[in-house]
Amino acid sequence: MYSYYRSGVLLAKMMWDTDQLKCSEKNIDTNEWSPFHTVIENKYVIPNHDVHRIKTESETIHWEGNTVQFPSGYSFKRYKKISHHKDGNEQEAWIWAMPNTKAPIDVIVYDKRIIAFLYHSREESIILVEDTYEEFTPLTLWQDPAVSQASYSVNHQGTFFLDMRDGVKLATEVWLPKEIPEDHVLPTILLRTPYGRRVAGEDKLRFVHRGYAVVAQDVRCREDSEGEWIPCIHEIEDGDDTLNWIAAQEWSNKRVGMIGGSYGGFVQWAAAASGNPYLKAIVSFVTAGSPFGDLPRKGGTILSGISAWSFMMAERKMNIHALNRTDWDEVLKIRPIRDIPKKALGREIPFWNEWMNHSNYDEFWRKSDWSHWGENINVPALHISGWYDDDGVGTTESWEVNEKYERDHQKLILGPWYHKANSTREIHNVPFGLNAIRYDLDVMCQRWFDRFLKDIDNHVEDEPKIQYYTVGKNEWNTSESWPPEGANDTIVYLHSQGQARTSPDDGILSVSKPGNQLEDQYTFDPENPTPFLIDVSENECSVPENYEEVEARDDVLVYTSTPLTEDVEIAGNVYAVIYASSTARDTDWVVRLTDVDEEGHSIRLSDGIIRARYRHSFENPELLEPGKVEKYELKMTKIANCFKKGHRIRVSITSGADHLSFPNHNTGNNPADDTKYIIAHQKVYHDDRYPSHILLPIVKGALS
Repeated sequence: MYSYYRSGVLLAKMMWDTDQLKCSEKNIDTNEWSPFHTVIENKYVIPNHDVHRIKTESETIHWEGNTVQFPSGYSFKRYKKISHHKDGNEQEAWIWAMPNTKAPIDVIVYDKRIIAFLYHSREESIILVEDTYEEFTPLTLWQDPAVSQASYSVNHQGTFFLDMRDGVKLATEVWLPKEIPEDHVLPTILLRTPYGRRVAGEDKLRFVHRGYAVVAQDVRCREDSEGEWIPCIHEIEDGDDTLNWIAAQEWSNKRVGMIGGSYGGFVQWAAAASGNPYLKAIVSFVTAGSPFGDLPRKGGTILSGISAWSFMMAERKMNIHALNRTDWDEVLKIRPIRDIPKKALGREIPFWNEWMNHSNYDEFWRKSDWSHWGENINVPALHISGWYDDDGVGTTESWEVNEKYERDHQKLILGPWYHKANSTREIHNVPFGLNAIRYDLDVMCQRWFDRFLKDIDNHVEDEPKIQYYTVGKNEWNTSESWPPEGANDTIVYLHSQGQARTSPDDGILSVSKPGNQLEDQYTFDPENPTPFLIDVSENECSVPENYEEVEARDDVLVYTSTPLTEDVEIAGNVYAVIYASSTARDTDWVVRLTDVDEEGHSIRLSDGIIRARYRHSFENPELLEPGKVEKYELKMTKIANCFKKGHRIRVSITSGADHLSFPNHNTGNNPADDTKYIIAHQKVYHDDRYPSHILLPIVKGALS
């Protein structure tokens, strides 16, 4: 018999009768158990088919050595030892972790048999454990007396339609703990989402079990809410109005926390930007940021990588199947860009049209830019993101806003994760350590809310301010600042041999200043743009792919260090300063940092992009004077990486990022309606007057 726990809350009992999974489920409203019944459709987070197969095949496994291989291809590595007193004796078990798979299922082995299965995604923790063996699992983290215990059943209060200040009504679900006294007031966890309030709320009922109210709301024109769906535009005011409604309820203690990821992170910062006094705590996962810093207009470009998300959100209810297309290459070539939904979906997307109507940063975009009202933001916040999160800029912005205004109680966790944080140990064939997945994020979120919404003295504010993962060393580090203490911004210059390129190594990366050098040049054809290595259907736009072949193209300039004589470790934000000219009136510049191993594999770490017309301002674009040298300053994505001895550090420059952003047509025309293309001849300079360089936040080691 196995017990199924979701973030520490027991929800079901499971057993297998031959190949059939049978379950007894706990009624969250009554705490009563259903009779055992056959599960026909898997409604549990953990993939039960894989669990059953692993369980069945494990009967032939001896769990010896450091690695075991299953007949069907599953593999496990010995990871962590667990000691526990059982039956009067100290007993030993091991966590065996599953590497090299997109959604790993870890197992705990005791006496050469599996007693538990572990599955994680973002802050969700699923534990399936054989009865009486709970003490061998991360469930022990929930037994801390300073953590709210799961003591309550759930009372669904029903659906409410909240009036916003302009009369629009937003569909809102409310759940309360059932056993609370009639006059007892509660802290609240609020979720605001465009992806479906019922699913969002039901996923967070663990907070109700632990003595919180949970409120989940569809944002405007999503599912049952009224209004017009323009992403991000109304979230400051609507968040403010919703917080006020919660505070006015008789069950509310007027203390509200918010949690969510991506758009569900954005709405938290938007609500905080309203200055609402009832918002007392935030847990922000992979939050979306400002429109021209993050999306949909990163660096002033128009992001094509967001097309899959736009198609998925084209109707009132999210359609996850709209992501998956085999014709994205053709779709993203449709011109003008404005017509893509109409020609690819057979219908217009109103918010896409609205995006296309605003070429520059104006009042429309300002309404969706919560960072613009940073002086109003003052709430304890747990910021969580990863190096390969395509919304990673949003977390950088949220952290820097709070740093600017010296806000208290801010914590930052940065892992080797993409947008689906804490869910894998390998991204696109780039492996990380077994410790890349954490078992404690759900407990950490609970402790954050317990401290700031319930005043439980759990000392969470005394723990390290920043936890970050260093790729290459594959270890977690702590710091009291970001970038971490000791990070030294080191200028690394781009050098040229001044001759026609014969290999990717013709350009040199060095700390020595350039002297009199000829500029490097290439031709950028927007009808054959340099690829950015992502799968649009995956909806992950910042993965650590191998750019070795891309860097061999004629439209990419490459600058590489000599092989390192010692490990060089960086941690922080990467910056680039590029001096360049173009024969076009407008163009794009893309700068990428990679780690090159002894075999020549060039793995993406960080990059930045800027549309030339916005080199000085997103509000007031200035077209180029053809041939004139201009200075471009790019804030690239953050990273912590250890370049190993023998590896090389590489910086590449190009003008295309196909699949990430629509290529600049180089005409200077309105990109939403442009159908003409101009080939641009680009030059990058590096000499005494124009010292193109990058800034690397070096923590350890040195470059020559």
